[in-house]
Amino acid sequence: MTGATKDIDQLAKGGRTNIAGFALRLVARLPFLFIAGRIYGPDRVGRFALAVVVVELAALVATLGLKRGLAQALSKAERPHACVVWDAMAVAFFAALAASAFLIAFPQVMYPNTAIAGLDRWLPIIIVASAWSDVALAALAYRRNVKAAVTARAVVEPWTISIAAWAFSYFTLRDGLVLSYVASMTAALVASIVPLIRSYGLPYGWSPHLRPLLALARTNVPLAGADALEWGTRNVDRFILGVLFEPRIVGIYYMAQQVASLPQKLKTSFDPILGPVITEALARDDKPAIANQVRQVAFWIVAAQAGLALMGSIPGEAVMGVVGPQFVAGTAALAFLLTAEALASTGAVSETALVYMARHRNLMISGAMLAFQVALSFGLVFVFRRIGWPPNWQAAGPAVALMLSLGLTSLIKAWLLSRLTQARVSPLRWPLVWAVLAAIVVGSLFTALPKRLEWAELLFGVPAIAGVYFLILWRYAFGPADRALFVKAPRTAALPNEGSPLNAGSGVSR
Repeated sequence: MTGATKDIDQLAKGGRTNIAGFALRLVARLPFLFIAGRIYGPDRVGRFALAVVVVELAALVATLGLKRGLAQALSKAERPHACVVWDAMAVAFFAALAASAFLIAFPQVMYPNTAIAGLDRWLPIIIVASAWSDVALAALAYRRNVKAAVTARAVVEPWTISIAAWAFSYFTLRDGLVLSYVASMTAALVASIVPLIRSYGLPYGWSPHLRPLLALARTNVPLAGADALEWGTRNVDRFILGVLFEPRIVGIYYMAQQVASLPQKLKTSFDPILGPVITEALARDDKPAIANQVRQVAFWIVAAQAGLALMGSIPGEAVMGVVGPQFVAGTAALAFLLTAEALASTGAVSETALVYMARHRNLMISGAMLAFQVALSFGLVFVFRRIGWPPNWQAAGPAVALMLSLGLTSLIKAWLLSRLTQARVSPLRWPLVWAVLAAIVVGSLFTALPKRLEWAELLFGVPAIAGVYFLILWRYAFGPADRALFVKAPRTAALPNEGSPLNAGSGVSR
């Protein structure tokens, strides 16, 4: 078996596991959206959305780049791996504690335009659990335990927040969403720590050696910066709306964003397996293989996300109506956000290689495009206000800015990676265009039905759109490598090192 075939088989195997996790996450997240929209309403959802965006950023920063850098520390460690992992947990604990203390002291950062009440101030306590869960899952990924991440993030976390949001609604609508978020993060932490201890054991005789990890964290600032900028790209629009609009508008946009972000999870599902395969190719200086890996995975993700975008945006009013009738106003934002996720796929997959091959240039591109997105978001909102459009239409401005920014970022990063590898990385194929056009035609027939038959858009229209789209792809766009994603490989086809640690620290920084 050639190296290229092994790479694709490995990607396909990891992809099957993670696509299953994505499907579980998709099914599990929908009840929360329904419960939050129908029971709590857009005002409470809007306040919750603003608070969570700040807490999640703090948790991301608290990991200090160890989500990507821990594998490098483990691969070079002379001490027992359990001790190195708990060093990382200690670093994340103190960083999360500092972030929690700051936000508890200044809760207005989380609630910029509403009064602080109830348990609002104490939400940042959960930052420690979120940071610890991320570090634990990074340690498990080093040993290629992808199942733990799927269980924690795709099963335990979303189902816990859905069930808790429903249960707490009987006791407190004011604090119900905050309590359900705390419950879900706590449950995800337990689901991460248990397999961590099973895999690494308890750190007997451990004493903290924080200085090497802090040095590694400084080295990994470009990696941490790339993570923070990618996160900021997906969430700064919510914060901008919180500054410019009342919580109700933010709540409507947040629901559209949550529906649209489900396809984005598909890309992150490939990260645990794509990163190691790319670093292995870098270690043997096989740049054409890197281009092939990026092109292959990008096509899988683009094809899936374009299909999901069509299924969600063509019957958009019906989709948002399921969450609640007051959220139908977010239909336009939903369409732009879903399109943005499809356009972002190539750039996001290219970045998986660029963070190792040209991490500083990648960071500069991400920073520049985030600044462009922020400026364009404010500009579009002010232009729409001057025209006299209603607030719901104005609120679509950040979604348009996100779509344009992500599309341009994909073009730039794919071009840069193509230059570095001297090979084509674009995943576009003509049958993909034919499939999109055919799906639009079929979907338009269902959206033309009378209003009283709107239920048929979801019950029959969505499956029809998906059926036509994926049938054309399967018949005209998919080759043997694409079909490998859906066919379980025999055990003998697995890589010989499959249980071994990842060499995630290899690569050249430029």
